[in-house]
Amino acid sequence: MPTKIPARFTNEDAARKHLERLQWPDGPICPHCGTIDRASRIQGGRKGLWFCNACREQFTVTVGTVFERSHVPLQTWLYANHLICSSKKGISSHQLSRMLGVSYKTAWFMAHRIREAMAPAKNAKPIGGEGKTVEADEMYIGNKSGVKKHPGAGGYAHKMAILSLVERGGSVRSVPLDSASRPEIRAAMDKTIRAKTRVITEGAQMYRFLPALQHETVNHSVGEYVRGDVHTNTVEGVFSIFRRGMIGTYQHCGEQHLHRYLAEFDFRYSNRAKLGIDDATRADLALMGAKGKRLTYRRTSEA
Repeated sequence: MPTKIPARFTNEDAARKHLERLQWPDGPICPHCGTIDRASRIQGGRKGLWFCNACREQFTVTVGTVFERSHVPLQTWLYANHLICSSKKGISSHQLSRMLGVSYKTAWFMAHRIREAMAPAKNAKPIGGEGKTVEADEMYIGNKSGVKKHPGAGGYAHKMAILSLVERGGSVRSVPLDSASRPEIRAAMDKTIRAKTRVITEGAQMYRFLPALQHETVNHSVGEYVRGDVHTNTVEGVFSIFRRGMIGTYQHCGEQHLHRYLAEFDFRYSNRAKLGIDDATRADLALMGAKGKRLTYRRTSEA
């Protein structure tokens, strides 16, 4: 017997009410003045329209979110969000276009908006802490814009660099790097990892700035990959999922969009089934993250 499709994926009113429950658990919040539960629905006008009795402005639940001013029906947005959140290795814009019945350009733009919703908030708390372990490693993928590898040249100067920091049993934070230099990696780790965190890396020189009492390494260059519980297998597993998704599903990623693809894969890993989070809950968490992340087509195209 086929599974019944939730009403929020087929009905505009149901989709809007679902989003309102997630965005406004304590009552409607005016995006203009920030007042909570001082608004009333406007009857007879556009559905979902509210009037703030504090600042006298009108608004809907999509104002100030990645869904603002979109002509795509809200139920289509929620369905697209669910598809991306429940696809372990992502879903291509061509596939999204076919499943949603929208153009490729629209599907591409929707996917990037949803990735923006998945990104950590600007005030996101650092990971790790006393008694916690974070694995750190860098990887290289694709090619930088306008940079070609010279024949016979070695190294990764032409590749896009990524630093991933994984808290064991917790979440992951990945950031694109310009050069994978020690100062750049140090700045990223200082911002992302709490003090007194035990950090495990491989033995590269770029990690030598870490405090000796909190830093342990494995030496891959001599074939050492595990020493007790000292290993980088967790972060390597994260890289494996990301590589399979980028090569098998997306196939190409422009340097200007790398941070959004990283946000997508980080979000799904940080809200994975092993932590007790199912597809529906993961999709709702992404919808809650859509607030305060307005994104226009020009911004999506340029950065």
